[in-house]
Amino acid sequence: MFAEVRAKATGLDRGSVIAVITITLLHLIGWGGLLLLVVPSGVNLGDTAGGLATLGVGLTAYALGMRHAFDADHIAAIDNTTRRFVDRGRPTSAIGFWFSLGHSTIVFALCVVLTVGISAAGSALRDDGSSWMVATGMWGPTVSGVFLLVIAAVNVRSLVVRRRADSDSAAAASGGMMWRLLGSFDRVVDRPWRMYVVGLLFGFGFDTATEIGLLALAGAASLSHVPWWAVLTLPVLFAAGMSLLDTTQGAVMRRAYAWSPDGPDALRRRSRAQTYSIAMTGLSVVVAVVIGGVELAEVATTAFGWGGPVAWLGALDIDDLGLWLTGLLLATWAVVFVKTRRESPSAV
Repeated sequence: MFAEVRAKATGLDRGSVIAVITITLLHLIGWGGLLLLVVPSGVNLGDTAGGLATLGVGLTAYALGMRHAFDADHIAAIDNTTRRFVDRGRPTSAIGFWFSLGHSTIVFALCVVLTVGISAAGSALRDDGSSWMVATGMWGPTVSGVFLLVIAAVNVRSLVVRRRADSDSAAAASGGMMWRLLGSFDRVVDRPWRMYVVGLLFGFGFDTATEIGLLALAGAASLSHVPWWAVLTLPVLFAAGMSLLDTTQGAVMRRAYAWSPDGPDALRRRSRAQTYSIAMTGLSVVVAVVIGGVELAEVATTAFGWGGPVAWLGALDIDDLGLWLTGLLLATWAVVFVKTRRESPSAV
């Protein structure tokens, strides 16, 4: 009871509290372990001796985690799932957190494997042509591509159902087999914590430069006979950086999607806000389809040797698309928000 009162007073739900506590602990463990244990002990995580070099490696791991949070598939998955949860009135504050936690679990587990000295794993990771790297390189894009296309279809379904409901409540319940299948998927990922499984599946594909960079740091430190507890500060720092920005991304997009103007003349401005919401959803769907299509085209080109338009699509570079997508979505929300504030200073 007291927890509920406290949550209402602070505006935080249980998911938000768990996210804040976990992210804080990751930062305390990662940076505390590095600064209070690793550096004073004289352990060298880098190629050169000295505390500054070790600190630099820690900063690199943290920065890699933050950069990984802006990967296009992360942004699209969190954004589209947040849109769906907002539309259904479900809690959204911890979507990005659970996704990043699942993703970080795989990265941490593999760093543990490297740390305990399983040489076969280290050799497989260093060889881009190894069966392990080829398999995971196909698994990651396949999982994320399929998920993004399905979640985009679910959001399209929501828009269509909403339009039908506005005109005919009976028609809103109708739909073919594909509609019912999408509704079934909608019930599978219906809580923020279930995004942990999605992040876990995304994490099995070691196909990004940030993940490979972190594993290279951990692998190099392990080969230098660095103590296990020192090496494991790196994936913790990676998880701290990624979870911080993934959680922030989800919270910001929740604010953008759930925003509704109040005050005088609110009805007209809410109608405009509804149009804005539909436009934002449409933009998110398009981006999810593009990213998912590029990833699946890349898999088809690699696995089946497809050429032509499929090969061209699979060769597109989407590494920086996540940054552009975040900026575009926030800019769209900011323009509408500022315009509404100018029309009525009392608008929220």
